[in-house]
Amino acid sequence: MRPVRIALVGALSGVLALSGCAGNPEGAGDAGNSTTAQPSATGSPQRGSFPVTVQAGNGPVVVQKRPERIVSLSPTATEGLFAVGAGPQVVAVDDQSNYPEQAPKTTLSGFKPNVEAIVAKKPDLVVLANDIDGVVGKLSTLGVPVLVEPAATKLDDAYDQITDLGLATGNVDKAEEVATGMRKEIEALAADAPQGKKLTYYHELDSTPYSATSTTFVGQIYGLFGLTNIADKAPDAAGGYPKLSAEFVVKADPDLVFLADTKCCGESRETLAKRPGWSGLSAIKKDRVVPLDDDLASRWGPRVVDLVKQVGEAVKKTANS
Repeated sequence: MRPVRIALVGALSGVLALSGCAGNPEGAGDAGNSTTAQPSATGSPQRGSFPVTVQAGNGPVVVQKRPERIVSLSPTATEGLFAVGAGPQVVAVDDQSNYPEQAPKTTLSGFKPNVEAIVAKKPDLVVLANDIDGVVGKLSTLGVPVLVEPAATKLDDAYDQITDLGLATGNVDKAEEVATGMRKEIEALAADAPQGKKLTYYHELDSTPYSATSTTFVGQIYGLFGLTNIADKAPDAAGGYPKLSAEFVVKADPDLVFLADTKCCGESRETLAKRPGWSGLSAIKKDRVVPLDDDLASRWGPRVVDLVKQVGEAVKKTANS
């Protein structure tokens, strides 16, 4: 399992938000995290003025003035900050934040946060996905405001976190524009999905193989297109991230296979075909194996729209074949 893929498998790792390619499946998005995204932030009557109070995953957080030295220890938050126009305010991001390219990547870790290293960046705002090792309390004691924006469990959480980041950084209008745009585009893509086809699918988190059920964030994205998830019937599906047996997948014979372990583990249609019994899967024989970008499949920020597009295109192609 890959220790940094935390956006969609928090139930397995207990630590969410460090998207990347190496380690535990990144449940960074769903089950396993008791702290869910709060309703959209509220602030002072005048838009963009300070102080503001943000209703984050760690409760109400007061940001006294417009932050100019933001440290992000969450790849999803990093993408969100740049999307809402706060990029120039970001001085450091964690070692897993690989998008956008201009993000000031450092050796800081969101998986094992080092308070001294964080404070050395002289932040006036820190954004995390999880309060690991009591880092929130330690930073707060030093007078550093901290926003915890945990792994989303539904699309509304993703939209809310965008507006949270906009409010906390003084980029309210742009944040609302981004969140509204995401919602409209995703709704349009779902509405354009083929009707009447009862397609099944398998979403692979790693070659173990771990998967994700319909109750997870990524599972709900597939649900937008009326797909049936074979992992929902797995013996340990209750946790959201069951470990499936090769025999289980073969018996289910899904119409579509989505691979979220292409970058981390080099999985492909060709590698799947080499697994015992898998060469006969319908998805492999009919070329319905869809390679996903691991990062897109394990984060819940603005680029989730790109993931929805890819799923929609695969569904349309399969339904019309």
